[in-house]
Amino acid sequence: MKKLSLRTRVLTGAAVVAALGAGTFGAMSASASTPAAAPAAVKADAANRNLQQTTHLTVAAATKAARATLDAAKKENQRVSVAVVDRNGNTIVTLRGDGAGPQAYESAVKKAYTAVSWNAPTSELAQRLTNAPTLKDIPGTLFLAGGAPVTAKGAPIAGIGVAGAPSGDLDEKFAQAGVASLAK
Repeated sequence: MKKLSLRTRVLTGAAVVAALGAGTFGAMSASASTPAAAPAAVKADAANRNLQQTTHLTVAAATKAARATLDAAKKENQRVSVAVVDRNGNTIVTLRGDGAGPQAYESAVKKAYTAVSWNAPTSELAQRLTNAPTLKDIPGTLFLAGGAPVTAKGAPIAGIGVAGAPSGDLDEKFAQAGVASLAK
């Protein structure tokens, strides 16, 4: 048998790899073009016990509340950040007030998350730490005054968190101003 040159062996190997790759790609393309069976549709009506309707704060309402919060802080010459989260703790809107410290943004989000998670002002929740100190270990929470829940029909639908004022009491006062703006 005749020995092939290095160039011939490299070219032959490259051709074999290309052919295998094309075959694999073709097989994958063929299977990708076959649509999977669609899952059964769920009828969304009040009689379906597998579904639950929830109330959510709109972006416009969350922005209104955040603005009212910043306005209340500005009247008292306080530089704060405000966050509004939905019932699931997802951020709807955050506003960083002029001159607010860099830590205020994240603290505001965590206070809002904490308030909506327990449906209570964070000042009340901070007091619970004496009996249950490990509460503070729950990721994403901050047990300092400055968070207030927003409720509808007795259930939490959002949380407003404020951070940056010299005291948590002021932060919470401004958060409450945001909650109050939603009733207007």
